[in-house]
Amino acid sequence: MKNSHRSHYTLLSGLLFCFFYTWSSAFSLISLWLSQKVGLKGTETGMFFSAIALTALCAQPLYGFIQDKLGLRKNLLWAIGCLLLASGPFFIFIFAPLLQVNILLGAAAGGLYVGATFFAGIGALESYTERVSRILGFEFGKARMWGSLGWAAATFFAGMLFNINPNLNFWMASSSAVIFLLLLWQLREVKTDALNQLEYGKPGNLQLADAVALFRLPRFWALIVFVTGVSVYNVYDQQFPVYFSSLFSDVKNGNEMYGFLNSFQVFLEAGGMFLAPFVVNKIGAKNGLLLSGLIMALRVFGSGLAADAVTISCMKLLHAVELPILLIAMFKYITTRFDPRLSATLYLVGFQFITQVCASVLSPLAGHGYDLIGFADTYMIMGMLVLVLTLISGFLLIGEKSRTPPSVLFKKSEIL
Repeated sequence: MKNSHRSHYTLLSGLLFCFFYTWSSAFSLISLWLSQKVGLKGTETGMFFSAIALTALCAQPLYGFIQDKLGLRKNLLWAIGCLLLASGPFFIFIFAPLLQVNILLGAAAGGLYVGATFFAGIGALESYTERVSRILGFEFGKARMWGSLGWAAATFFAGMLFNINPNLNFWMASSSAVIFLLLLWQLREVKTDALNQLEYGKPGNLQLADAVALFRLPRFWALIVFVTGVSVYNVYDQQFPVYFSSLFSDVKNGNEMYGFLNSFQVFLEAGGMFLAPFVVNKIGAKNGLLLSGLIMALRVFGSGLAADAVTISCMKLLHAVELPILLIAMFKYITTRFDPRLSATLYLVGFQFITQVCASVLSPLAGHGYDLIGFADTYMIMGMLVLVLTLISGFLLIGEKSRTPPSVLFKKSEIL
């Protein structure tokens, strides 16, 4: 790897590490905080997660198109970095007091901030990293691996810090954001000419009509069907810490054990990010997507059948296999089946945006299900939904083929 390539790989890996460290510190135990410290019920917590999803689904298409227009410029990443820096003060001095005054107002404010900063922001950072990786010739998965390590590093301490004082986690989030901004300042922008050589046309020539045209492609809607199924993993993870900690006689012990479990899972996930490109290159992007969906169905349904902390921990650890394959296969699929100039829009709309649309609908339903029929039965229903949509996607997704120019991808015969 050349020195310039190594520098970009190192700095982008550091940005991903710090982003996920900030995200995990501020958010990985948020459901425990809302349940144990604020006193929200499952349905009320579901409202908060629904507000996050609604904000993210508004921000993600905007972020995607802006980043595609910017190409390899860092303007959007600077804005996201400033939002990360505000995470500690926001949760401590704005979000918590608002929840005490009015739950709906607090949920709306919290959802607005978290959705725009983390759930939309990560898509912009990942798509930027993937685009640079294609230009400079390193695997996206090897850089994204450091994001998983950042999450794992934060969650390792999160449970212990939570039992001391939850605010410590929020201040750790802002501290990590300072390093994020310093690394971003050091990152040199790749020459846009390199992007033009790699992809079709100039990103600056993209029009809103180019992005809107995606919605007229049957292959885009086939991808949406698949994403609708796998989006359940986001809803499953939201209140999982509450269920996990309830399996212990001492809730504080459960909090710490969840922190260790989540940390171990994400360390395994980091290894998965390193290995996933080899797996996906071997079996193809479509089969990679389907494999991740089947693993996800097993994980969610199995969590409903698990009767003890050890068994459900094993189910949770399957996430370390499923997520790396899903992310690597998703990027390879969208950059070979669609116009690569729109990779950020496709990732943020076709994957992240749809995930949040589904989460905004399913989060309150899941929260109500937890209160009404319990976590186990709700998990089994969610698992069956993932399985059915994954099997349908096996017939809808496009198989392996060589990369086709946009003029062919957007030919009139394929437009509805």
